[in-house]
Amino acid sequence: QVQLVESGGGLVQAGGSLRLSCAASGRSISTNAMGWFRQAPGKEREFVAAITWNGDRTYYADSVKGRFTISRDNAKNTVYLQMSRLKSEDTTVYYCAARQSPWATMGTSEYAYWGQGTQVTVSS
Repeated sequence: QVQLVESGGGLVQAGGSLRLSCAASGRSISTNAMGWFRQAPGKEREFVAAITWNGDRTYYADSVKGRFTISRDNAKNTVYLQMSRLKSEDTTVYYCAARQSPWATMGTSEYAYWGQGTQVTVSS
């Protein structure tokens, strides 16, 4: 029922910034925890960041803590991932996901709805 569409990916220099957006349609996601994940070719999908339904708590992978910020605007039915001080290791496809719960989790299998992904490439 919920469709998620990521945007904002692209090419950026190392040390630069990029803002990803996840627009939801079909119904409101104001009661859903949301997450961002990434997956490189041949690798399992890994957790990046998550946020509770009202944004009161956020969670980050150690690899991005202090550099990435997840946020949401429920009035716009949109979730964001602000990425700063980007590294070459951040290069991969990023996915937005919604959980059927207000509470966030880091587990990939806990999220029921997924976007198609957006490519982020960080050049050295």
